[in-house]
Parts: sequence; C-alpha cells; structure tokens
Amino acid sequence: MFDSMSDISGGITLFGATGGTGRQILQQACEAGHEVTAVVRDPARLDWTHPRLTVLRADVMDPTAIAPAIRGSAAVVSALGSRAGRVPTTVCADSATSIITAMRAEGVRRLVVLSAGVVTTDGDGPFSRFLLKPILGKVLEHTAADKRRMEEIVRASGLEWTIVRPARLTDQPASGTYRTAIDRNVRGGLRTSRADLADYVLRSLTDPAAPTGAAISIAS
Repeated sequence: MFDSMSDISGGITLFGATGGTGRQILQQACEAGHEVTAVVRDPARLDWTHPRLTVLRADVMDPTAIAPAIRGSAAVVSALGSRAGRVPTTVCADSATSIITAMRAEGVRRLVVLSAGVVTTDGDGPFSRFLLKPILGKVLEHTAADKRRMEEIVRASGLEWTIVRPARLTDQPASGTYRTAIDRNVRGGLRTSRADLADYVLRSLTDPAAPTGAAISIAS
C-alpha cells in the first residue's frame, strides 16, 4: 500500500470519490496524511468520513461551482467515469473540460486523470490486439471514445498532467507488485486492482521521479 513520501502541500481535490477507484484513492490519501477535498454530486453516497476529508457538493460540469474546491490545492485527481454502458456518453470529456477551466482560473497546474487501457493497442501482445481488444472495442465503444476525447483535452490543456490507464479493474487487495508502461499498454497485463491503481495515482503525485506529460498504463 501507499506510504506517504512527501506532503502534498495544499492537499488533493478529488472528483469521482463515490466510485470504486475514487474511494480507494480517498481512503489511501487520507490515511497517508494528506488533506483531501472530495467534490460529489450527492454527499449521501459518500459513506466514509475522516478528519482529513472535506466534502463539497457541486456539479462537476460547472467550473464556477467547483472552483472553491480547487482553490489552493496542490493537485487535482479525476476518477470520474460513465455508468451509461453501451450508450453514447461525454461524461469524461465534458468533466475534463470543466475541471481544466477551473484549474486555470485558480492557478492550479497538477492534474491526474484516469482513462483505460482499451483506448489503445500499443504495446499489446497478439491475444489482446487481435482477439480481446476487438471484442472490448465493440462492447465499450462509447466509453472508449469518451476517454480518448478526454485524453485529447488533457494533452492540450497546458497543465502538468498524467493520464493513468488501468487494465480491467478488480476489487482484489493491493498486490504491491503491479507493472507500469509509458505511452503503451503493459504487455500481458489483463487486470488491475483498484487498490493498486490508487497506490500508483498517489505515488504519481508525491514521487519527484514520476513521469508527467505521459499516459501511464498499469496492470498486475
């Protein structure tokens, strides 16, 4: 699990805290000693409390509404995703646009967003490239398109950004032995535990050697 390597002065603003991965990021960050402001649409869905946690109710699509949560933060993390399934969605792209607008207004530059390994086949072996990804590409067509557009928006933001692309997410405990790859998928990496993903997100904020301006794939 994540060990605090340095204080994130100003704390973290987290979007998507009520989702499975967002909860892992929230809990690991608070337990490591970091201040976290969780921006949620429905505070009743966040049934976890901590002395270092502040919850703000706001619409992520409104830059003015989320600006107070971002003001003074050291970093912003978006773990947002669509629950729409097989219908068109722009949740990730639209929320990224709103968050980036608010960050620029508040002068906050560090951004980490969660994407997905399905957006690319770079680095994949034959099984994933020719069998698994074509199937997933059909099932997750709209989700993948939304995340690709989000990545384009983040890359063009001018901020200090990191895109994190997990493989298929699981609720398994943290392994502490996950693998990462820069700007390509992890070869043979078929799954990622949410606990490991949260660990990497926090390390990307606290480790001076962590790459920025790159898409990082993570898998067991």
